[in-house]
Amino acid sequence: MDPTLISLWILRILFLVLIYLFLFAVARVLIRDLRSASRERSVELGRLIVVASPSAEPAVGSVFSLDAVTTIGRDVNNAIVVDDQFASAAHCELTFRGRAWFIEDLASTNGTLWNGQPVTGTIPLGYGDEIQLGGTRFRLERGRSR
Repeated sequence: MDPTLISLWILRILFLVLIYLFLFAVARVLIRDLRSASRERSVELGRLIVVASPSAEPAVGSVFSLDAVTTIGRDVNNAIVVDDQFASAAHCELTFRGRAWFIEDLASTNGTLWNGQPVTGTIPLGYGDEIQLGGTRFRLERGRSR
């Protein structure tokens, strides 16, 4: 056999071995990161506290942990279900982008109020702001460590 052909085969095999070693190292790092992330204490992004509820569902003082995208409305598919005849099935949506909360009315019939003002488009929220849909009012607060 030709020495150049043998050296090409050896280079190919070495290249494949290096690729597999690299993939193995990447998989090891990913598994280690996933394990450490599962051990860490998670932090709530934010919380909604019920300030007023005419139908008592949800009860005044109830606390809801917020996800990065949280929908509020009368339908049971929402993250926060409100039993209020003036709330729409999918009333509004809270989203966490970067380091701030935003609220958007989802074309509800009676609208959403933010600190007493109607929500038009997407509005940034601050901690302590109040959100009202129908007769139900919520206050946005910082999340806590779980």
